[in-house]
Amino acid sequence: MQQKYDYLIVGAGLFGAVFAHEAVTRGKTCLVIDRRGHIGGNIHCEEVEGIQVHCYGAHIFHTSDKEVWDYAGRFVTFNHFVNSPVAIYKDELYNLPFNMNTFSKLWGVRTPAQAQEKIQEQIAELDIGEPQNLEEQALKLVGRDVYEKLVKGYTEKQWGRDCRELPAFIIKRLPLRFTFDNNYFSDPYQGIPTEGYDALAERLLEGSDVRLRTDYFEFIKEHPSIAHKTVFTGMIDEFFGFRLGHLEYRTVSFETEVLDCSNWQGNAVVNYTEREVPYTRIIEHKHFGFGRQPKTVISREYPAEWTPGMEPYYPVNNEKNQALYEAYRRLAEERTDVIFGGRLGSYRYYDMDKVIRAALDAVREELG
Repeated sequence: MQQKYDYLIVGAGLFGAVFAHEAVTRGKTCLVIDRRGHIGGNIHCEEVEGIQVHCYGAHIFHTSDKEVWDYAGRFVTFNHFVNSPVAIYKDELYNLPFNMNTFSKLWGVRTPAQAQEKIQEQIAELDIGEPQNLEEQALKLVGRDVYEKLVKGYTEKQWGRDCRELPAFIIKRLPLRFTFDNNYFSDPYQGIPTEGYDALAERLLEGSDVRLRTDYFEFIKEHPSIAHKTVFTGMIDEFFGFRLGHLEYRTVSFETEVLDCSNWQGNAVVNYTEREVPYTRIIEHKHFGFGRQPKTVISREYPAEWTPGMEPYYPVNNEKNQALYEAYRRLAEERTDVIFGGRLGSYRYYDMDKVIRAALDAVREELG
């Protein structure tokens, strides 16, 4: 490890891989390290029974940014998968997002006007002023029936807290769609790579040196001058030794099993919205690729409070954590030798297209 690189990129996920690719095409040298044993970060997939299994939960590429869509399409071919999840509450099944199919099942209504009237009637009965918590915010947006059956239990499992203990700003809006369209996303571009997400990461990382199972903090002690500059996509608070305190995260664990049947739930994503059901959703991976394999693979997702040693998935963006992140961000601005990016480096939940956009913008700012 005597070579001096232009960039040490910490994390082989999307941000790091895109940055590496763009830097290499501009004639720069990059060393990419990752503490895990695979590339791709949380978009990593493994093939099981001929099925691409999303190891860290469902990753559905969707975007309104044509430049990002075209960029990703240079490396992989996207299929025409459209995310149309369903939700199960007790013994009832509903379409998501909240649309005319949902409202028809809830109330027997047939027209948008009838659905809007029902929702406004429920909101008026509640007579909520300025919402003081997430529950009041959600009730003011969608009324009692949608909230009780499709929002409350799922949200409390996701955050590990009663909705009345969560701040109102977490739910700024709940989309109500008064059409019979079950497409969860409104973005014009959507799909899943036919080659799998690892192929995307592999092609982005061509031309870079890659070292897996490598912890940055141990590595940099042994090789303090390995690169002129660092791109850090890990936890920003960990980079600074938690000197201002720990940011909070939520994590997710997965219970994955192979089933001896060709089709178990009939849909890629099924949410379970009762608080009493311990998992938030079940993914049946083969449906992302329209698979016809004789067996199937499902994953149950269990959200939990993050503790050190677990994989941090998404930030707890309440006022306390945002204030702490701002303090860390000010420290980061003082480090002209480090670029912070990605989900953990920016302490924000990023969709995949937003990660690619942020990485492209970071490279352009850095290298033009």
